[in-house]
Amino acid sequence: MKLLYQTHSPFARKVLVFLHEAGLAARVQVVHHETSPTRANPEVYAVNPLGKVPVLVRPEAPALFDSTVICEYADTLADEPGRLVPTAGEARWRVLRLDALAKGLCEAGIAVRWETERRPEPLRYAALRDGMAAKLVAGYDVLESEWQPQAPPVDLGSIAVATALSWIEFRGLPSFRTGRPHLTRWFDAFTQRASMRATPLSGQTHD
Repeated sequence: MKLLYQTHSPFARKVLVFLHEAGLAARVQVVHHETSPTRANPEVYAVNPLGKVPVLVRPEAPALFDSTVICEYADTLADEPGRLVPTAGEARWRVLRLDALAKGLCEAGIAVRWETERRPEPLRYAALRDGMAAKLVAGYDVLESEWQPQAPPVDLGSIAVATALSWIEFRGLPSFRTGRPHLTRWFDAFTQRASMRATPLSGQTHD
């Protein structure tokens, strides 16, 4: 299999960390592709009509895209299916809820970046920037409250949160650290995992 990847994408990194945690990283060839809404990459568009990474290209089967879909598929190939993505019950909804929250944090952060860095300055919309930054703060507060007294196990949900927060720091977005000791302590420990150390973020978006 081949993973179309971007070294500064939180969604792509989530998949790669997941593959490491699932013991599948050696089975996947990782290929970096730059792509953005303003600089389309034809190789990415050929396998994902949305032109986004990550994309998992499978031999003799349709390519899979969206980070959660790829992780769900990868979990079925792992030696312990259901360990990182529970298949039923409240445990599954907890994991998917955390994954959705992490995805929303990334999307809010991307929107903040559009209104502070990426969009031409005369076209930036401060009210949208501030509204999206408020979503980040609200998400951090929920995570802090739910991280006590005990942080979640290593699974899709915690991987998604860790890679989202790592990207937020990488991009210099509003910090989650101030006043959130449980979340901060957990994050600092999680970033020492081999899967996180093997997949550092790097590079810049090219619009």
